[in-house]
Amino acid sequence: MALANKEPMVMAGAQFMKEAERWGAKIVPVDSEPSAIFQCVQGLNPDPRAAAPLKTIRRVILTASGGAFSKYTGDLSEVTPEMALKHPTWKMGKKITVDCATLMNKGFELIEIMNLFGLKREQVEIVIHPQSIFHSGVEFSDGSVLAQMGVPDMKLPIQYGMTYPERAGRVVEPLDLVKAGTLEFRAPDFSRFPCLALAREAAQKGGGLPAVLNAADEIAVEAFLNKRIKFTDIARVVERTMAAYAPSGGLPGFQEVVEIDAWARAKAQEACS
Repeated sequence: MALANKEPMVMAGAQFMKEAERWGAKIVPVDSEPSAIFQCVQGLNPDPRAAAPLKTIRRVILTASGGAFSKYTGDLSEVTPEMALKHPTWKMGKKITVDCATLMNKGFELIEIMNLFGLKREQVEIVIHPQSIFHSGVEFSDGSVLAQMGVPDMKLPIQYGMTYPERAGRVVEPLDLVKAGTLEFRAPDFSRFPCLALAREAAQKGGGLPAVLNAADEIAVEAFLNKRIKFTDIARVVERTMAAYAPSGGLPGFQEVVEIDAWARAKAQEACS
């Protein structure tokens, strides 16, 4: 199954992976960075249904463009939806573009990748890379790093998701490293972009909290786009909703995830008022 959206893996990724294993199914991520990681680990295990052996993966280098405010030095509480929707690299829908601006999208990918590849949170390092050329990489136990690189164009991961395990003819322009020039890498600012810290918390605690994170963010982003709350209030709404959640313990089933989602949406609406 070629998976084009990350929400199922955020809300109930562990459950989905268990179902995939039960049915002998393979989930192929289509999103750019998860696809890059998926491509890097191919051929490392003779079982086509299995990911790379966990013992060989030391860490995953998950890159983020940084969104509209990667180099913005002004007051983030004063930015407008129009400003947040001006992504420097990718042309996407409004919701995911705002998530890129808050770095919540990278937090979602952190959870997605942990579930897809059975990794611990500390095995995923998030790095800001504005050029979006180094799509992501994997460091192995011997210190070697394999990276998937290319021009920032979704045609490539979409095509690979449809033709896996084969590679078809080129549908994007070839990567010209000389033209690309200097590639930048830096650590994210968790204090300036608290949504990323909230996603890391949800990733660490697990259970139903990632579903709460996802639902609260959807409500908060919608409120921001409708100019009901400020950009910086997105994190506030998500944090309040997460704090109000009382986990029942254990891994929730699919029906319980749906109920958690509904609860979190209602609670986030209250926090927006």
